[in-house]
Amino acid sequence: MASDAVKEFTDDNFDSEVLQSDQPVLVDFWAPWCGPCRQIAPMIDELAGENPSVKIGKINIDDNPGAAQRFGINSIPTLLVFKGGEVSESFVGVRPKAALQEALDSAATS
Repeated sequence: MASDAVKEFTDDNFDSEVLQSDQPVLVDFWAPWCGPCRQIAPMIDELAGENPSVKIGKINIDDNPGAAQRFGINSIPTLLVFKGGEVSESFVGVRPKAALQEALDSAATS
């Protein structure tokens, strides 16, 4: 279960919540049947709780295929960091929390 700090993104709110956000945004592209996606979910919750200056959310690609197609998501989990409506970092597969934190720190300070 996602923490309150983790937002639910959809195809309907993706532009307003992610692309038009004033703050950096980490988007976790996932699906319920994806084992590695479930494996990183607690880490995503932790990052959301530890990074109040960054918006962190998940988008279920089964329910919301539009955003996944738009950004060429072929494998999940894929994590994209957006800054100013553009992708500034991307991670495919399970990555160490430190690598994600470094990307968030970079997006928040640059």
